[in-house]
Order: sequence, then C-alpha cells, then structure tokens
Amino acid sequence: MDLYVLCRKGFRACLIGAFCLLVLSCGHPATARTKSPTRDENAGLSSLSRKKNVKIATIGHRPITVGADDSPQRIVDRAISHWRGRFAQVLPDKPDLIVVPEACDRPSGLSKERVFSYYEVRKNRVRDFFAETAKANNCYIVYSAVRQVMDGTWRNSCVMLDRKGKVAAIYDKNYPTIGEIEQGILPGSDIAIADCDFGRVGFAICFDLNFDELRLRYARAKPDLMVFASMYHGGLMQAYWAYSCRSHFVGAVAGLPSEIRNPLGGIVATNTNYFDFAVATVNLDCAMAHLDFNWAKLRALKKKYGRGVTVTDPGHLGSVLISSNKAETGVMDMVKEFDIELLDDYFKRAADYRNKHVDTK
Repeated sequence: MDLYVLCRKGFRACLIGAFCLLVLSCGHPATARTKSPTRDENAGLSSLSRKKNVKIATIGHRPITVGADDSPQRIVDRAISHWRGRFAQVLPDKPDLIVVPEACDRPSGLSKERVFSYYEVRKNRVRDFFAETAKANNCYIVYSAVRQVMDGTWRNSCVMLDRKGKVAAIYDKNYPTIGEIEQGILPGSDIAIADCDFGRVGFAICFDLNFDELRLRYARAKPDLMVFASMYHGGLMQAYWAYSCRSHFVGAVAGLPSEIRNPLGGIVATNTNYFDFAVATVNLDCAMAHLDFNWAKLRALKKKYGRGVTVTDPGHLGSVLISSNKAETGVMDMVKEFDIELLDDYFKRAADYRNKHVDTK
C-alpha cells in the first residue's frame, strides 16, 4: 500500500495504512533487512536508546550423540535436555545474547534418512524451547538449525529470538557445501540484519566465511556485531571478517575455539579445553580510525576524556579502535568534537586522491 497516496487522501487514512503495515511487519520478520539505519546514523543515539556494554555468551559444544535405536521423539527430548544443561552454564552471568553452533540440535551418527525423520518429529519444538529460555531470561538467543520452509524445502538457518522469545530475524546459509546441497539443503540468497536493542546484528554460517561477495554485502550493511554459527573455525577469516565489517564478531563453533573478537580482529574472550563456553562484555559504542592525520586529535581526545575513552592499537595495522566509556557521550559525539577522520572515510579520500594523480599516459 502506498502511504504517500494515502497521506494525500487524508491524515486518518494515512494512520490506518501505517498501522496495517506495522501489524504485518510484526507478524513476518524479514530475512533480509538491509535498509535499516546505518551504524553512523544510529551512533548518535547510542548513549540515549542503545546499550553501550553488551554481555555475550558463546557455547561451542559438540553435537549430541544418540543410540542406533533411539526414536526421533527421544532424540528431540535429548536435544532439549542437552541445551537446558548448556544454557545453565551461562545464564547466571545474565547475558544479553547467547550464540550456539551450526545445526545445534542435529545429532551425530545418523543417516540422512534418520536425520530427516527426526526433523519431521522435531518440527519447532527445540526452537520453542530456545524461545522460552530467551523470554524467561530476558535475552536474545540465536538458534542455529536445519529448518523446513513453507514450500517444503530445507534451509540451514540462524533464527534470532528476541528478549520476548519472538523471531527477530532469520538468516539462511548462502553458501551450503556441495554435500549439503546434495542432501537437500537449498542456499539462501539474502543477508539478514537484526535490529536489536543494543545494535545491528548480522549472521554467517560455516562455509559462508569463504566467500567475499557475502562479506562485502555485510560490510556495506554496517553491522555492530557479526554472529558466526559453525562446524568449522575459519582460522584467519574470523579476524578478517571482523575487520572488514568494522564490527565485533562472535563465533560459536562445535568442539573448537569459540571466540568473541573486537573490530580489529583481536580475541576478547574464548572457551577453553576445560569449559565449552565463554562470556564477555563488549562495548559496541566504538568506531575505527586510521592514525594518519589523527595523531594529534587522538591525543587531545584522550587528554580531555581520560578513562572515558579507550583507544585500542593492535600494532602493525595503522588502524585503531575508539570506544566511548561515558554513558552521556557517544563515540560519534567524540569523533565529531575532535574532527577525527574515520577509517573508511580516510580510505575513500586516499583512493580518490590517488585516482586524481594516476598517470594515464
């Protein structure tokens, strides 16, 4: 419905149309929401309407194992019991967000036929348990699982559940492996951005991490946090995605290091060989700048705000992360106050300047 036309017909009609659109959008969460405000547009509101410090829990437990004679119903019950125990490890920390590995409720050791028989019985029961947990603990949870869509086909997905247990966003793995596709898992074609009360969250699953096209789409969408649910770690690609997207990054990887990274790619927290989970608080009110032309400005910023600002230098990169620690002053307020040129603005200016001086002869 065209709201512009409605507005011309009358204010009352406009309100009715807007209300209808609101109801529809609440009932059908989008799988690709890339037209939301960018990080820079949101940043000015960070100290007023968004959480500055966000507590994230990542759980990297291996898939459950089941017996050869276990019925699909028993496997469903075991999956729920398993995740009830895993959540019990991190819920005392009262996290804002919990992330679990790819296909978190898929048991190991089953044939394709038995796995899909289990999915037919499972339906949304495990997801509903995750939703109940999210609501009961006032947190977001990312449920990563194979799911059947309305037309009967299958996707490998991340489902973001909000603090009320409602579906906030769904991301379908864009790059399933050849083996997955041969087993009936179809690829998605869209990115997904969940607009949470602490910032913008994007998603990637396992094999996705190898494809630049997807990474660059997310970089343009400017997430505050990337969620990575996986069966494989990705190595250096995790740090590269964090830096390229200028975002924090949390990976939940089955049986492997599950890490929380800052936008410089540095590890903030990780699980260990003793504990399959990690919990850390990260400051999403941050921005990246290059040191060129900013040295004096950064010194002046630190002189004024002291412990109210943190400038993180990883070394060897030339880029730093500026984080505001003051509730009443957002990082973008600080950047504007001291006329600090942000990283992407500097790279664009450098490229434009270079292009003006290319010898075309």
